[in-house]
Amino acid sequence: MSAVSSRLPVFPWDRLEPYKATAAAHPDGIVDLSVGTPVDPVPAVVRQALADAADSPGYPTVWGTAALRDALTGWAERRLGAKGLAHTNVLPVVGSKELVAWLPTQLGLGAGDKVAYPRLAYPTYEVGARLAGAEPVVYDDPTELDPAGLKLLWLNSPSNPTGRVLSAEELRRTVAWAREHDVLLFSDECYLELGWETEPVSVLHPDVCGGSYEGIVAVHSLSKRSNLAGYRAAFLAGDAAVLGELLQIRKHGGMMVAAPVQAATVAALGDTAHVTEQRARYARRRAALRAAFEGAGFRIEHSEASLYLWATRDEPCWDTVGALSERGILVAPGDFYGAAGERFVRIAFTATDERVEAAVRRLAD
Repeated sequence: MSAVSSRLPVFPWDRLEPYKATAAAHPDGIVDLSVGTPVDPVPAVVRQALADAADSPGYPTVWGTAALRDALTGWAERRLGAKGLAHTNVLPVVGSKELVAWLPTQLGLGAGDKVAYPRLAYPTYEVGARLAGAEPVVYDDPTELDPAGLKLLWLNSPSNPTGRVLSAEELRRTVAWAREHDVLLFSDECYLELGWETEPVSVLHPDVCGGSYEGIVAVHSLSKRSNLAGYRAAFLAGDAAVLGELLQIRKHGGMMVAAPVQAATVAALGDTAHVTEQRARYARRRAALRAAFEGAGFRIEHSEASLYLWATRDEPCWDTVGALSERGILVAPGDFYGAAGERFVRIAFTATDERVEAAVRRLAD
């Protein structure tokens, strides 16, 4: 066994390949609802900004341009309700997955340290802990964790995969607990602008953090809100001391957001029209798929935000995946996100309108 394979779990998506082949054999083609990757166009205002900055022969800076930092702080103040952010409170990163995977290593964590994350969660939280040689720990309620050895606590609201949203009170209680026990709290809020049945709240909101960013950092991405998954555009906001340390480490590592992507990020954060338009697309697809799956005997739990429906028909998740693949529909098995998801599937509504309509027809047959 290689050193890598002994440290890391099997890459989950490789296990889905046989079911993908079955779904692809459908006479009308596959409807891939397994991955939350954008399929709609990159907004014109963003593409124009990228093109205008294409002649960028010099190295970009890790911290980003002053215009980018202005855009990050301005957006966080307008959209998250954060108060008094300075440039030292923000840091651009090369996509949020890179940050999640390498954060424990960049923080200097290792043997004897613990990294905690929700029992049902994006697999990269565990991967990041294992890459650093730290111990991954799951929780149902973070305030019931044993703080001994706990160095990093991940929150994820809205949740991937369940779409669950933590209330301001739950967030406030967790922030207070983390500060009491000197545990660094990172909140993955990449789906925050995609609330459907409730309005997600950031840990940076003064009602949650009390107006202080000590010990807390929020993670945000433009992949979902602006269809920029291909641009790898994301950023952090929060504790200036923590971000200052990460900035120095990332300078040494050459972790720079490309200059044209920095310019595109400024344009994306300065425009709300495309966000409203994209939300409307997702709302239509969500409504159509929810009705179709419920009509086919599925029960939807949580799912009040994000780009997914967390669904079950009370059977092992791989049985559900197999049955749907026979109809040409591919979904993600819930156990990708932890053993607690073994009787659920995650259904993304990021397919095109035409493919969503095809899924609806097949589920009605």
